[in-house]
Amino acid sequence: MVGTIDSEEMKNKQLKRALADDFGDSIKSNKVLILFGARRVGKTELLKNYLKGINSSEYLLLNGDDQATTDLLNERTVVNYKRLMGKQTLLIIDEAQKIPDIGAKLKLMVDEIEGIKIVVTGSSVFDLSNKLGEPLVGRKETLWLHPMSQMEFSVYENYLQTTEKLEERMVFGSYPELEHISDWKDKEDYLYGIVNDYLLKDILEFEGIKKSNKLIDLLRLVALQVGSEVNIDELAKNLKGISRNTVEQYLDLLTKVFVLYNVRGYSNNLRKEITKTSKWYFHDNGIRNAIIRNFNPLQFRTDTGALWENYLASERVKHNSYSKNRVNTYFWRTYDQQELDWVEEGNGQLIGYEFKWNEKKKVKAPAAWSRGYPSASFEVITRGNYLDWII
Repeated sequence: MVGTIDSEEMKNKQLKRALADDFGDSIKSNKVLILFGARRVGKTELLKNYLKGINSSEYLLLNGDDQATTDLLNERTVVNYKRLMGKQTLLIIDEAQKIPDIGAKLKLMVDEIEGIKIVVTGSSVFDLSNKLGEPLVGRKETLWLHPMSQMEFSVYENYLQTTEKLEERMVFGSYPELEHISDWKDKEDYLYGIVNDYLLKDILEFEGIKKSNKLIDLLRLVALQVGSEVNIDELAKNLKGISRNTVEQYLDLLTKVFVLYNVRGYSNNLRKEITKTSKWYFHDNGIRNAIIRNFNPLQFRTDTGALWENYLASERVKHNSYSKNRVNTYFWRTYDQQELDWVEEGNGQLIGYEFKWNEKKKVKAPAAWSRGYPSASFEVITRGNYLDWII
């Protein structure tokens, strides 16, 4: 079993999130800042840390899960909202997607209350985007908070600690609270709780999810195909009793509550390139392993390559998000089985990457890639250089 090396320094320090500075800078008068992220990734903690530097008389903090918040905001009038705010200039609503007509209510506030600053958080793009989108056109900014990234850990860890932590993070992922849990079994229990009490609960609240067991089965099928192309028709066939359209609907919901994301095939219209299928990744390895109920150390697993690919992909997504790298992300494969795990296109560059857990295996750029894209770059990401790629 892998030993944990939680340093007391890391346990006792409040880990600064990579988003902290952007978060403060993005709170502006007569604008709404939307903070998205899955439950338990640290949205509320980020808010609390920001508020430590502000006098409590300057802000009002509400919780969308509390019926009292809905009642306070129910009367959609300028008089009511000015009375509610009093002399406070900052309004923060945690889990704002639970409040009916929240978009129209916030629009009224930012349009009519001079100098008001508003921050809302949400654990569902589906709910909150739909409710905020049209009413807040031109009045909002959006930030995304992910599970802890290696960028954030690197501030507190030396190279030895990071390399010793790699296996643990490939197995358990990077939810913030895990850094305070040292026992292997307790980490498992925490992640099972996240899946059962938060993620699946959020998904199953949506209308139209009539076969919850099928949705969970779908998650397991996708989890077992991490790193491989996923065929929607095959998923529907294996699930039996639900249509292709329903599978697509469920995958869309899983994306919007930050469980999964998809990567499509890249093509510049070369005849032999595959573009109609997707790869699906989990935002966090720990959630993926909780879904398939397997937290075994790497020496007892047969899916190490898949875990490595999902880990690198999710860390790269975090890195690009926090570093503001505006790139399009793909995989690449031809019908004759030449492939690349990851492709990025942006800033006039095209770069193909291959992920390899086994550092001894020599890898060259696929011939079709070199011929089709002679100006593109190629790089192999291994345990020897992965930190340069994600930090």
